[in-house]
Amino acid sequence: MDINISLIWYHSYQLGIAFLLALPIALNREYKARGAGMRTYPLVCIACCAFMLVAREVYEGDAAEARVMYGIITGMGFIGGGAIMKNDGGVNGTASAAGIWLTGAIGLSVAYARYEIAIVLSIMGFLIFQISSFFKHDDIC
Repeated sequence: MDINISLIWYHSYQLGIAFLLALPIALNREYKARGAGMRTYPLVCIACCAFMLVAREVYEGDAAEARVMYGIITGMGFIGGGAIMKNDGGVNGTASAAGIWLTGAIGLSVAYARYEIAIVLSIMGFLIFQISSFFKHDDIC
């Protein structure tokens, strides 16, 4: 098996884009000290991107590629579920869970070179987190 240097650069490029597009959301969450932050969101995003890049290379449009995507989507829901905490005052962490799921979608979009979707998701996610705190009475997003 030969190592394909151009493929390494291409995948590094893809993972770099995924990382950069997760940063605005991660910075917002870190700044607001909302649990998941600078490590979680970029890791989720690049991991989703990497899983899909591998699936695309291995399965090349086969139905198994779609099953990998379904597994990633389900896994993001599972990870996000761990961010949700119920207490006497209500429920916290739903926005963090949704943000984790969103960064997974960004990673998948980048893996398919659908940068326009990934960029829009990144901007919209950041704006939702940034602006929503003005409308919450208890400032928890």
